[in-house]
Amino acid sequence: MESTDRSASAESNRERILAATAALLAEGGREAVSTRAVSTAAGVQAPTIYRLFGDKQGLLDAVAAHGFAVHLGQKAVLEPSGDPVEDLRTGWELNLSFGLANPALYALMYGEPRPGELPPAALAALEILGAHIHRIAEAGRLRIDEERATRLVYAVGGGATLALIATPEDRRDLSVSRLAREAVIAAITTDAPSATAPGPAGAAIALQALLPQTTGLTPGEQLLLGELLARIAGPACA
Repeated sequence: MESTDRSASAESNRERILAATAALLAEGGREAVSTRAVSTAAGVQAPTIYRLFGDKQGLLDAVAAHGFAVHLGQKAVLEPSGDPVEDLRTGWELNLSFGLANPALYALMYGEPRPGELPPAALAALEILGAHIHRIAEAGRLRIDEERATRLVYAVGGGATLALIATPEDRRDLSVSRLAREAVIAAITTDAPSATAPGPAGAAIALQALLPQTTGLTPGEQLLLGELLARIAGPACA
């Protein structure tokens, strides 16, 4: 019983700390978030923050991840339509709306890159984006390999949103984001609808996406087939 009470107390403290940090972040940006300010706003001692989150960066990462999870919960997980490229457009717009509505949280996710490391919230967003790109590959519509396509959309989408966040509201031109979106989509996808034969390279990329679902092949055969498909895809995967 005592262990359960301690667990409930820790969870309550965690929620209060996250809420207090998010409020400070929204009101004054990252500079407003100090251990003293958070502990005062949350009604906890500073050691409680360190015990639950490790350090200030751990706290900020947790706040960003929590905010992103709430955003996803509010939007729910969109049901895929019959057009994965159009779904990518929808995802791009959701990313933009989240960034403009939560500029401080978005800056935590994308605005302060760490060499060789992504914050947890950014990793979650990248995973969702990768799923969109994978569906395009399965449909035979992807012009380049999945990883490069995912990284390109991630970089341009995040950069466009950060640029708009940094622009005064009365001077924001949202068409900049739409133009960037369409330029990226043109670079990574084919114009052919999924019912049309995508050509050897597109078919190879599509089969690469479906290879993990293949049964009846030994690991060695799957590896060989993957290498052959990469050759057929040619410059698209170079």
